[in-house]
This record gives sequence, structure tokens and C-alpha cells, in this order.
Amino acid sequence: MDLSLRWLKDYVDIDVPVKEYCDRMTMSGSKVEGYTDLGAEISRVVVGHVVEIERHPDSDHLFICQVDVGVGEPVQIVTGAQNVNKGDWVPAALDNSTLPGGIKIKKGKLRGVVSNGMLCSLGELGLTLGDFPYAIEDGIFILQKECDCQQLVPGADIKQFIGFDDNVVEFEITPNRPDCLSVVGLARETAATFDLPAKLPEPQIEKETGDINEHLKITVSAPDLCPRYTAKMIKNVKIAPSPLWLRRRLSAAGVRPINNIVDITNFVMLEYGQPMHAFDYSYISGGKIDVRRAGEGEKMFTLDDEERNLDPSMLVIADGEKAVAVAGVMGGQNSMILDTTDTIVFESANFSGVSVRLTSKKLGLRTEASSRFEKGLDPAQTYDAVMRACQLVEMLGAGEVVGGMIDVDNSCKNKTVIKLEPERINAFLGTDIPEADMRKSLTSLYFELDGDDITVPTFRADVETFADIAEEVARIYGYDKIAMTVFRGESSHGQLTDRQRFKRKIDSVMLACGYSEIFTYSFISPKYYDNIALASDDVRRKSVTILNPLGEDTSVMRTTMLPSIMESVARNYNFRNAQAKLYEIGKIYLPDEDASKLPEERKIISVASYGNTDFFAVKGVIEELVAALNVKELEFSAVTDDASFHPGRCAKVTCDGVEVGIIGQVHPLVCNNYGLEGVEVFAAMLDFELIFANKAEEKTYVPLPKYPAVTRDIALICDDEVPVAELAKAIKKGAGQYLENLQLFDVYRGAQVGEGKKSVAYSFALRASDRTLEDSEIENIMNKIMKNLEKDTGAKLRGI
Repeated sequence: MDLSLRWLKDYVDIDVPVKEYCDRMTMSGSKVEGYTDLGAEISRVVVGHVVEIERHPDSDHLFICQVDVGVGEPVQIVTGAQNVNKGDWVPAALDNSTLPGGIKIKKGKLRGVVSNGMLCSLGELGLTLGDFPYAIEDGIFILQKECDCQQLVPGADIKQFIGFDDNVVEFEITPNRPDCLSVVGLARETAATFDLPAKLPEPQIEKETGDINEHLKITVSAPDLCPRYTAKMIKNVKIAPSPLWLRRRLSAAGVRPINNIVDITNFVMLEYGQPMHAFDYSYISGGKIDVRRAGEGEKMFTLDDEERNLDPSMLVIADGEKAVAVAGVMGGQNSMILDTTDTIVFESANFSGVSVRLTSKKLGLRTEASSRFEKGLDPAQTYDAVMRACQLVEMLGAGEVVGGMIDVDNSCKNKTVIKLEPERINAFLGTDIPEADMRKSLTSLYFELDGDDITVPTFRADVETFADIAEEVARIYGYDKIAMTVFRGESSHGQLTDRQRFKRKIDSVMLACGYSEIFTYSFISPKYYDNIALASDDVRRKSVTILNPLGEDTSVMRTTMLPSIMESVARNYNFRNAQAKLYEIGKIYLPDEDASKLPEERKIISVASYGNTDFFAVKGVIEELVAALNVKELEFSAVTDDASFHPGRCAKVTCDGVEVGIIGQVHPLVCNNYGLEGVEVFAAMLDFELIFANKAEEKTYVPLPKYPAVTRDIALICDDEVPVAELAKAIKKGAGQYLENLQLFDVYRGAQVGEGKKSVAYSFALRASDRTLEDSEIENIMNKIMKNLEKDTGAKLRGI
């Protein structure tokens, strides 16, 4: 909202520097984006009086003017304009003057004759014919007595005569304050902020003739979309340019002056924030207006000369035959004001903001009127607005006001009443504002107080509760006056949760192992389950279906992370990356048997790699990860029935007897489905929550050993199907607390060990924390190890 301070002073007698005005209005809740000095680019341009004029001796189109600029002797200026005569008052740009657009004027010579400046046209001063209709567009701007009705004085600053001695303040008005999209609304805010009286307009019509009801009938067929429709009639209309003061007000607000009738409707819209429209009565068929929904397939031409296709969701203003305006958006060509217009109908209505917004969006047509209506206006202001328009018609002599008014009012008359609670307001704000000051602040904002009952004005639909009243008190009292106090209540030190720290640790370890984190969508295509070879009766095919998917590729919520990470692997391979190591911590969604319940969301750590890697490399990364997370030791056992993985290179992962995930080589047929023929892809998936549940609360550190360790190597022969993990478990069980580390260093299959057998060699260290182990103790430990190996796995020492 652009506010001219000159216009504001018509209602509030304010005399403060513009910078102070902006600061204080911002502090009271009316945020100022900035301000513009309309004459900032003009300097040393003055009113000049042409006292002599003669032709240039060496040119048939130049004239030498002697111009009185109030500095003693007349100043000589050469011009090429043909419309300048002796006695004219003109804008003269003197030597070293500046004009809009950064133009600088210097003293010079034209055909050998000295010119001490330049006579200015409208365009050179940043003006248009809308600002001064009597002027000549391509000639020198000749000043008339109309210029601010002041006596023209040579040497006076031109800005005061063309309306550029003004500042325009730009406000950022929030959607909940449509009342401030008006000069009157901002005048009320200014008066309250600066504790000044406001002189708001009180429209009065001195003379009316006839009765509008004899000429016009109005019905509202869609009262839900039009709460109030008010109309007045003007006859014997005289179309003419508006007076200078009105044109200046409109131009300062960024509105182009057109003619007196159109300018009046625009002026009232800016003054009251109430959009208005004027219809040519001669084009209203049958003298009837009906506010109705548009018909299916109905069309009309709007004022911008565009044909608009309407539908029943749109509200139109219609006569007995056709639509003559799109309600709240734009009028129609078939009822526009022309120079020949004799009788007009002023419309001041209140339309549903939602309806106007939807109509504007469908038509791709946004106007000053629609932008105001869609925020929700006060139905009560339609009366004042139409009366103000008629008052201006009388003031400008633009016609005769017809008596009576048609006012179809279906608006709600209930006003909001809120209790004044001074103690509660002070407790809420942390202030000690006297009750009298609260009452004064609310009264200055046009709230009515009856004892402790506050009646909210109809134009303040945003005030609904006690908190809104507290805000009104605080902003007028002054936010800057509220003393700083110690924060009330308990405060907590911000920190990461245990799970957040756990997740960050995972990221740190995986990055250290050379893996890159990826992020994939949680919704996938049902066909992805075919790609990973899930059986038709696999429970993982039962997914949560999205009601409004973007497409089939994103129509269900995933129940496994494998398809998502395989898509990323395939994309990297297609981009010719020779190797890739990827991981993601994402969610899967497991539907509940009761469809009315939300699915179970489980967080999964998924890992995949290809190129220069194998099963044991990925297994080593998983073991490195759980060690860094201080999670209990994992156990791996072969799995042969998962169709997504290679049957001989897959293992389930358990922790403390609970299955927490799976690791293995992705099945070659699955790889083929992703265009990875001949590529070995290894993947692992671990349940985040189960891993988190098995982490130790803290690590236990032990001092450096004081006594030497004893190392032993053993080579075992066992059946080929015995997992080495079982062998390691038996060794650990037999060694007990004395086992410091255990390392597998050889696995051999061949003729020397026999068919169906394998040789497995381990190296391990034994140490006691309080003494050096004796030979007898070591022998006893070795016997226990071999006893457990033979009992649990059938393994024996090689060579025995």
C-alpha cells in the first residue's frame, strides 16, 4: 500500500520527519518497507516567466527566450518548441540542474547562441497527460493557474506546483489487516500511534432529486457470495478531467488518472479500501441488476478487451439479458463509462473473498479490486463509500445525485465483544501498563468500551480473542517501552538426542569407510518387488497404497530398502562409475492388519557396493560399524532361501539372539533386472532400532597390560559345511576370559584334507590381567578349546 503523506495530512495533522514517521509506524505494527521522495531526482528546476521571445538568427526552428527566474536579470534559454509565447509560465531547468532518469542540464550554445538551461516538457519532468490533461505532450509544459491554485512566482521550486513536494510511504500490509489497505485505515493507525485526533471524512450530500427505485431494481440471487450490495444513481453526468488535487492523489498512489467519474471510484477505493464500479445506466437492460452465478458456457468481454469464459462457480453482475461485470474483479465493456454517458449507477458491494480469489485465479485476471476483496472486507463500509463517491460528484460538479439508495444487506450484524482484563494483559505481556492507558489505546483504535466489555469495530475482523486485545495494547503502548525481564519458566540446554548422536556416528564411520550417503523416495512402484524377485505370496509385497500418487512409479510405500538402493547402484553404473559404495538410513512402512491404523515405520541402515569389493569386505564394514557404535558382537549365519540374494553368499545377522538384518551378494538375476549383467553387487540391511537397542551405554576402558601374552596357532580339520563362525565361538567359549584376540588366517580345501573337509587355521593370544600365565594353565586352556571344538563342531587338530 502506497500512502501519500500529503493525502494523509488531510485526515491527521502530523508534522514529523518522514524517517521518524516510518520508524514509529513500523514499531506500532504497520510495517514500512520504505519511502520515496517524489522530487528527489529534480533539482534547480524553477518556475520561469517568458518575458521576451525572438527567432534564432541562424535557425528557422529555434527560439531565443528571455526567462525571468527570480534572480534579477532574465536568463537566456534557447528552445525548439513551437508552443512557447511571451507571457507563458514554464518549468526552467537551470545550469547544473538534474531531471528524472539522472539527466543533467549544463550551460551551452545552440547555433552560436548561449543557452543557460532548458525549458521542460511533461515527459522530461516525469509527468504524463494524465497528470496535466491540458498540456501538449510533445511541447513545452505551459503552467496554468490550476497548479495548486497558487500565484505563480518566478524562481519558485517547480516541485510544489507539479505535486512532487511529497513523500510516498510504502507499507507492507499483512493479509489479516485489509482495513489498512486504505488511506483512512492508515490514518486511524497514524492517529493512534502519534496520539493525535483523526479527522475522517463524514460524507454528506447536499441535494438529491428523484428516486433511484423508480429507475432501477436490484436482486441478489447468490447472497452467500454477496453479503451486501449498495447502489446510488447519478444523472446529467458531465465527463471531464478531474481537478489537480484529485489527480495528484491518484498519481502518488500509482493510479493513472482517466476522467472524473472513473477517478472518483479509484479515489474512494484508495481512501476507504472499498472497491467501487460505475455502470452506464443506458446499457443496463430493463433497469434491472441481478447478482448471480454465471451460467454454464457464458461469455463476456471485460474492460481490458478480453473475452472471458465463465462458469457457475463465478459471481457476475447481470442485467435482464447479460453479464455486465465479473463481481469483484473487473467490469464489462458493455457497460463502461464513455464521454457520451449521461446516467451512471455507482456500485459499492461486498463479495466473498474466497469466491473472488477463485474467480480471479481461473480467469488469470488479478486487479486492485480483487486483491482487496479476497482478503475479506467490512460489509459496513459499502454505505460510507458510495456516499463519499456521491459527495465527490457534487464537489466536482460531475452530475446530479438521484435520491434514495438501494441497499441489499444480507451480512451478519453480530459484533465481537471481548472482556477487558488489565491484570491478565500485564501478566501476559510482562508489563505494568495502567488500566487507563489500556483504555486510551483501545479507544484510539476505535474500539468501544462499555465497562469491561470491548466491542470490536466491524473493520477489525482480525481481533477475536483476549490475546488480540493484548497485542493491540502492546503495540500502541510501544514494544520498545516494554522492559527487558528475565525469561520466565524453565529452560533446557539444546542438545542432540541419543538417536541423533547414534545416527551421526553411523555417518562418520561410513564416510570413513569410503561410503557416500544417498537419499531416496519412500514411495516406489509395485513393479520394484518383481525386480528384486520377491515371491507372489511374500509378505513384503503387502504395501501401503497412496491415494493420490504422482504416478504408478510412486504409488506404494516401500517395505524393503533393497529396491531403492539398487536403483541408485544402477544409476551409478549407467553413469560409468567403475565402483560405488553407497549407504542410506531410510524408512520402510509395514502396514497394520487393521487398515484404519497407520503403518509401522522402521528405520533401516542399507549398504550397497560394487567394483573392487566382495562379501567379506562388506562384512568387515558392518563389523567396523557396530564396533564403533559400541554394539554387542554380531553373529552371521548362512541363508539360502532369500530370492533376492545369492544362495551361497548370504547371511542373516543376529545380535544377542535377535535377527537384526541381512548381508550378501545380490542375486545375479536381480542384477540383470537393473541392467547390471555380470556385475557383482553386495548389500546389507540392518534395523536401526534393533542395533540401537543393543548398544552399550558406555565403553569400559582397561589399563595397558602389565604381563606378557601367549600366542598360539591351531590348524583344524572339520566338515566343509561347518561355518567358521561356529569354530570361533567354540574357541572363545573354551578360552574364556583369557582370550585377548582371535584371528582367522587360513582356509584350505583340497586332496590333502580329503573330500568334504576343510582346513581352518586360527591365531590367538591369551593373557591374564594379574599375572603371567603358566604352562600348566595354558595347556589346560588349550584342552578346553579342543574339547569344545570337537563337541560343538566335530573339528580336530590337523595331523591327528
